[in-house]
Amino acid sequence: MLWRITYFLLWQIAGGGLGWWEGGPWGAARAAALAGWAWFVWDLLRGVRVLRWLRTGDLSDVPAMRGIWGEAADRARRRLRRQEALVRDSQDRLQEILAALQASPNGVVLLDAQGRIEWCNQMAASQFGFDAQRDVMQSIGNLLRNPEFTAYFAAKDFSSDVVLEGRLSTPSRPVRISVHLHPYGDGRTLLLSRDVTALEQADAMRRDFVANVSHEIRTPLTVLTGFVETLQTLPLSAEERARYLGMMAQQAQRMQSVVQDLLTLSRLEGSPLPGMAEWTPVQSLMQRCEEEGRALSALLTQNQQRTHEIRFPAAEALRSEGEIAGVPTELQSALSNLVNNAVRYTPAGGSIAVVWERKEDGGAVFSVQDTGPGIAPEHIPRLTERFYRVDRSRSRETGGTGLGLAIVKHVLQRHGATLDISSTLGKGSVFSVTFPANRLRGFALPG
Repeated sequence: MLWRITYFLLWQIAGGGLGWWEGGPWGAARAAALAGWAWFVWDLLRGVRVLRWLRTGDLSDVPAMRGIWGEAADRARRRLRRQEALVRDSQDRLQEILAALQASPNGVVLLDAQGRIEWCNQMAASQFGFDAQRDVMQSIGNLLRNPEFTAYFAAKDFSSDVVLEGRLSTPSRPVRISVHLHPYGDGRTLLLSRDVTALEQADAMRRDFVANVSHEIRTPLTVLTGFVETLQTLPLSAEERARYLGMMAQQAQRMQSVVQDLLTLSRLEGSPLPGMAEWTPVQSLMQRCEEEGRALSALLTQNQQRTHEIRFPAAEALRSEGEIAGVPTELQSALSNLVNNAVRYTPAGGSIAVVWERKEDGGAVFSVQDTGPGIAPEHIPRLTERFYRVDRSRSRETGGTGLGLAIVKHVLQRHGATLDISSTLGKGSVFSVTFPANRLRGFALPG
């Protein structure tokens, strides 16, 4: 209809109806009306172009025109560009938030009001076996089939977390996952998960440590109390009194050793790492290890016919072995501990060989080999745990506190060294310490 009106007006202006305005003022009025209609139609057509452009929203195809419609189109274009920039900015912020959640060391799962997965990061996918793409909008209850989680989710009491067994958990390598739900928004829920295996293991070790310390100190205290009561209540001969006092001194010494080793461990854990400013000759360390080892061997075999055969590198050969960086007392304690352990657990008549060997990369290996009873394979990974003993009765008989190898492990870790243990039942054991090249100086590499 609009095009018909336009065509009619243009026909009138072109001459089809010139009689309408010929002669007199009425003709001029008609001409003005026709011109107004023409301008209105032309302006309406421009408005239609702007409206069509607004419907498409294509900012690259803005109508080029002047006047009020041109200004309206320009203002609309600027507003659309601002809105588009805001949308892009919001999308960028959303991607940044998702990237941050993706980088989180904890699992993150967004659930809708029906408990369906809206999004999850890779950590959560790894912990629970989700597929971040395929499992979107799947019910969490269908994917996480764990009775403890099902009860936790159904109870709607999310004031605390629930600890589940990880999907990769095995009896030898347990995995424990803490899951905590947090309601937010309009019925939605945020699921946070984290691996608490190390925390639970540390808790268990802490409980065991307290129990072991209590036991190690309570046992000699009980013995001491019994001897004191005996001395107080029974008439004893001088020989019996001397024997009881000797046993009491032995138990007191045992308690003192435990306390001293605990203090040493505490100091090692709380002190800064040793630097490279203090250097100790390897020869002097080995000499003190030999003196302590031979003295302990003589003490343990004083009432026996046979002694230990202990072999150390010759003093002349050690003069060229240079120096080692670290805390001398700590290094001496660790190396002597390994030698003394070999002496304690090797029967009289057995042999102990101590070796200092240079490596091609500039490092060195300190090793202690004995012909003792050996250690079963299942015990080797736990030997450096506090108070862990393969044979508790023999350890106490030889004066061990159960903390020696724990001290050795801490000292070596502080000095960048590693401890390797190999053993065969009935044939003996080898304890090897590998020192890195940056801790050694002043000796030539092997040719």
